[in-house]
Amino acid sequence: MGGQTIGRRWPAATAVIWAAAGVFLCLAGCDKRYPAAETALTAQSSESQDPGAVSDIVESGDPNLPHPGTPARLDERRQMVSQIRDYGLTEANILQALENVPRHWFVPADQQRYAYDDRPLPIGHGQTISQPFIVAYMTYLLDLDKNKKVLEIGTGSGYQAAVLNEFTPHVYTIEILEPLGKEARSRFDRYGYTTITAKIGDGYKGWVEHAPFDAIIVTCAPDNIPKPLIEQLKCGGRMVIPVGSVFSIQELVLVSKNDKGRVTKQSLMAVRFVPMLRKK
Repeated sequence: MGGQTIGRRWPAATAVIWAAAGVFLCLAGCDKRYPAAETALTAQSSESQDPGAVSDIVESGDPNLPHPGTPARLDERRQMVSQIRDYGLTEANILQALENVPRHWFVPADQQRYAYDDRPLPIGHGQTISQPFIVAYMTYLLDLDKNKKVLEIGTGSGYQAAVLNEFTPHVYTIEILEPLGKEARSRFDRYGYTTITAKIGDGYKGWVEHAPFDAIIVTCAPDNIPKPLIEQLKCGGRMVIPVGSVFSIQELVLVSKNDKGRVTKQSLMAVRFVPMLRKK
């Protein structure tokens, strides 16, 4: 649900990504605070403050793969993308997706002035929206196209799902926190993300009714890779997931399953994510 880099190299084994994945305050002694009360905008609930005029929405015209968008704040989006490119992530399709999706649609009104800063921001309920760079990097690892079906664990405000939807209409996303899940579904409806399927539930279990998936992206860290997610990954598929205890340096892991069902795991870099929550 939320991620932040500390290292600015891409990709680099020595880089450390601090991923909030649902926690506004950084863990492990990070004392950085993000502005919340400095804005002149009045703070209310994130849903009532959901920004963006519906009349400003511009769609692709393809009902099978809608690309909702808006010309509003386009210059800021381009500046954000330029910064990501400077970090070393240069894949044109990934950068275009980040330019297309209006991040300010997924940021509460009291954080609007920071919507295109390359950093996580609070979205209410103790959660954050990920830093754009980590969204771009994890999306890149999935190697998506319009025919692939992707499962996201940790919907948050819906921004990552909207970015995934730039590549494929087959996006499924699960949020364990009911208030966030309801707000995200409302946001998808409002802005025209008609092909994103969302539910509230325990992401550890995956979504067996829609399995198998060509790609799975997880934004919170279990101690071990959940067996149900491996089982629901299609042969030839990829999963990107942080793994490890919240009290130690975790690893961002790329899980691949070959055509014969053999699973391999590649550790990409050190990360810090909050733990994966479970339904009691």
